[in-house]
Amino acid sequence: MSAPTLFTPETPAATTPAGPRPRLYRVAGLDISLTGTGIATLGGTTLITSTGRRKDSILQRRTRLHGIASQVITAVGAVDLAVIEGPSHHSVGGSVWDRGGLWWLIVDRLCARDIPVAVMPPMSRAKYATGNGNSRKEAVMEAAQRRYGAILDNDNEADALVLRAAGLDWLGQPLADVPPGHRAALAGCQWPDREQVTAR
Repeated sequence: MSAPTLFTPETPAATTPAGPRPRLYRVAGLDISLTGTGIATLGGTTLITSTGRRKDSILQRRTRLHGIASQVITAVGAVDLAVIEGPSHHSVGGSVWDRGGLWWLIVDRLCARDIPVAVMPPMSRAKYATGNGNSRKEAVMEAAQRRYGAILDNDNEADALVLRAAGLDWLGQPLADVPPGHRAALAGCQWPDREQVTAR
């Protein structure tokens, strides 16, 4: 796991001159991958790496997937909401079954900890970051670094940061101002009942 990458601290969407400061939501963004899962939390971004071989046995593959899931859940910690990138239905290469299995393993563990889960499709993630749902990962990474003042080592962490930012925006505490056309991407996501998040 790489060292956390720090970025500009977030502030609430709006504050009042007097009275208690609104509680900052703890939101995690997860870009799940077999080789490099990007995670963004209040403490910064990190990358969970793993390697495997096509000829690995079922037992070896199972061990690998559970190992990745355990590391991811530990890195996420205690949060109010987890925003996960949804599967790409256009993906035909690589270990499709293993990727899907890892996705569900992580979702299952989050749900078992009573952490509400939101799913953001890849095109919505790109649109929220750049305004264009067809943007390539390089453009998303550049936009994330520019908007949030982040120092990012790879596009997995950039995607995770955008997912986290989208979750905070949905909760009314955006990390930064986002143009309305970008913010429209939030409508294409699968969000939990808001009461599930605010009740925690």
